[in-house]
Amino acid sequence: METENTPVEGEFYLLRPDVRGGDRGHGVVLENESALPLPEHLSEPPSAGGIGSMNEMPRLRYDSRIGEMPGDLQAGFKGYWLVSEALKSAMQTMDAEGFSFIKCEFRLEDGSEAAPHYLCEVVRVLDAIDEEASSVNILTDDYPNGKYYSIGGGAKFAFRRSVIGTAHVFRTPYTSNAFCDRTMRDFLMESGFGRYPDARGVRLTDASDI
Repeated sequence: METENTPVEGEFYLLRPDVRGGDRGHGVVLENESALPLPEHLSEPPSAGGIGSMNEMPRLRYDSRIGEMPGDLQAGFKGYWLVSEALKSAMQTMDAEGFSFIKCEFRLEDGSEAAPHYLCEVVRVLDAIDEEASSVNILTDDYPNGKYYSIGGGAKFAFRRSVIGTAHVFRTPYTSNAFCDRTMRDFLMESGFGRYPDARGVRLTDASDI
């Protein structure tokens, strides 16, 4: 007898930058933004974009007049994440095939080189959300894949575990959000990421009740 699928608390998590705190944000400028392709999940077709298709190194410049130095996970870079060396190491330890990275040239205000930072994207895409068992607002107008799962008003996601298999991180074709499993969530937290209020830029939200 087949068991009905439902959202399961503590099984999968939304992995995203933590924008809580109310500060003025980061002060990092992506100087050659126009020369860089969009991430795979924003490109049409996906093979037309992404870190793998970059022909030049991203150039970053810090400007204290704009904001603070970035956290370990920062959004706002043409759809890519900006990650620190420490977070990159943790991500690769858990799921090296799920992420793609490219090192940035990052200069401080005095012209010196900042600590290593990387543009990052989640490159594994799995149609793993059980739509019928989930509670989510589905938008259908003018989306490349025909629909989009919006979490703006909240969502309760159920997943098809047979599709996910041993993957620890993934996106889906119908949302730009990234998800990780409990194993990766626990590893990130044990490594010092995602523990509010000192989350180091990482936010982990239970996907069963966003």
